Amino acid sequence: MLLTGLAGGVIAGLLGVGGGIVVVPVLDVTLSVLRVDPAIRMHVAVATSQATIVLTSISSSRAHFRRDSVNVPLVKRWALFLLLGALAGVVVADHVHGRVLSIVFAVVALLVAVKMMLPLDHHALAQEAPHGVPGAILPGAIGTLSSMMGIGGGTLSVPIMTLLNEPIHRAVGTASVFGFIISVPATIGFIIAGWGNADLPAGNLGFVNLLGFALIAPATVLTAPLGARLAHWLPRRYLSFVFGGFLFIVSARMFWESMR
Repeated sequence: MLLTGLAGGVIAGLLGVGGGIVVVPVLDVTLSVLRVDPAIRMHVAVATSQATIVLTSISSSRAHFRRDSVNVPLVKRWALFLLLGALAGVVVADHVHGRVLSIVFAVVALLVAVKMMLPLDHHALAQEAPHGVPGAILPGAIGTLSSMMGIGGGTLSVPIMTLLNEPIHRAVGTASVFGFIISVPATIGFIIAGWGNADLPAGNLGFVNLLGFALIAPATVLTAPLGARLAHWLPRRYLSFVFGGFLFIVSARMFWESMR
């Protein structure tokens, strides 16, 4: 768990993803070894990941703010819809089997991986983020899927923002703030949703495993600023390719597990 936290912190700062893209698969494996009921195993992994992202995103966001790489006007426009989407994601996740969450995680990660690995940096769909109804639906969907997957939003929002003409480094910095907006209501929601569940392992607060949180969160906070420094040092194309390659590996692993 400590090693996962260290790696998750670097990934969070580097890619703006909150670290959940690393933490969820590792927690899923750990909980399977501990023979936690498969029906709720992913729920515990997702909820615990969201709890760690609360602290990780604060550390990562501060590092990116210092480098002036956060689109503050976009954060203000999307914040409410990200929050509402996160709450909706908890409700949906609470009513589906853990295998469904695994498949959703794998499919979304694969689509994002393909987009990030292809040379599409100069192919924007629009010159800026949409306003009106599309401007509400888009962050709402990001919040919903991110909450269900136990990620901070960067996995989805970074590629979407690059398609909306946002530079990759600024997209990563902005996504780190999105992670905080999504993870706080998601964590509270998962605690409430799992409260009193008799199948949960020892040391849980709702669906959040306190031992996993205590081991992972401090490590991610420690290494998130290092990841942010690496993000501003790496070339844009290389950063996109690393992001996509990592997601492809994670997606393949989650597909394999969900089909067993």
